[in-house]
Amino acid sequence: MSSVAEQLNSVLHKTARLIELCNALQEENELLKVENQSIKATLDASKVKNTDLEEKLRVLKLAKSIEGTSEKTLDIKQKINDFVREIDKCVVLLKK
Repeated sequence: MSSVAEQLNSVLHKTARLIELCNALQEENELLKVENQSIKATLDASKVKNTDLEEKLRVLKLAKSIEGTSEKTLDIKQKINDFVREIDKCVVLLKK
């Protein structure tokens, strides 16, 4: 009979270890899910920032293409600078 009791204790011990391992793996899985969500959020923010920077680059190229010192050109450059500032504000709001 002791052999059956020993086998039962062994099965119980192994079952307890499996439950512990399962719980540890579930915790690790949850941590990885949180990390994955964080990385996805960072990636999305980077994509938005990249899009904004590309738009700024396009605007700056447009501004550089406008040569001269006429009053109309200065007005256009001022408007472009205003747009860039507004885009910067939007980027800051998106980061929050």
